[in-house]
Amino acid sequence: MLSILKTVDNRIVERTEIEPGCWLNLVNPTERELEIVGNELGIDKSFLVAALDEEETSRIETEDNQQALIIVDIPYTEKDGAVTYSTLPLGIIVTAENVVTVCLKEVSPIQEIADGRVKNVNTAMKTRFIMIMLLRVAGRFLQYLHQIEKISTYVEKQLYKSQRNKELIQLLGLEKSLVYFSTSLKANEVTLEKLFRGRIIKMYEEDQDLLEDVLIEFKQAIEMANIYSSILSGTMDAFASVISNNLNVIMKVLTSITILITVPSIVFGFYGMNVEFGRWLPFNTPWFPAAISLLLVTGIAVILKKKDLF
Repeated sequence: MLSILKTVDNRIVERTEIEPGCWLNLVNPTERELEIVGNELGIDKSFLVAALDEEETSRIETEDNQQALIIVDIPYTEKDGAVTYSTLPLGIIVTAENVVTVCLKEVSPIQEIADGRVKNVNTAMKTRFIMIMLLRVAGRFLQYLHQIEKISTYVEKQLYKSQRNKELIQLLGLEKSLVYFSTSLKANEVTLEKLFRGRIIKMYEEDQDLLEDVLIEFKQAIEMANIYSSILSGTMDAFASVISNNLNVIMKVLTSITILITVPSIVFGFYGMNVEFGRWLPFNTPWFPAAISLLLVTGIAVILKKKDLF
């Protein structure tokens, strides 16, 4: 899908033709849309398709100082039974008069700008527009990290009540999401530091301040991701130890019960033998096997209890 957007009277409006100062937003574009944008703006196709590879890492690339490609990882969520968090590459292409964004999916930080829900956006001021976009990306990382922290806290409370595989799998999924976030945030930080030098796109004084804010947000997100990942990893290890310990306790109790049940079987087996040896056993009366079994079971139970095995 191709959207041509431009700021008119402090509002984002959609255009039908590509004009100077426009923002071209490509979401899972077709070959025809890529061809139109490439021909109209003279953009190399490799720049346009770079962000369509889910494995693409955050980086910056320039072409004869006329165009610049900035790829950053952007967070998104999917609902497949449970909410899962991951990242996608977002390509930002800066030309002499326009800004082009390319992404495989419709992501909320970009959609919010396109819908006009973000104030003080001017598509003609390319550098500032890109900084605002990156600031929204950093803010969405922080928002999703807070959500992950709340979900993990809730799942932990559920585990205290009932240690089931479902909750452990949820925690594993959250831990995996934090790894994705941490890796993407660190790569984004390196890309932003390259931007901060001002060699890729022209930086004005007010843009430098905004970029500093973006860097601070990303650094905060990195710290949060590392902290939450460490906490979640420690929690997973603790619960694994608790579950293993509980299993040992259960096996110990079952083994003790098995020993106690085995004693009467042995006694009644001796007295129930239909051979010459069985008839010559002492106190060969109906009550004696029951009495001796009860006595032995009681004695063994006391011993097991003293050794904390029952």
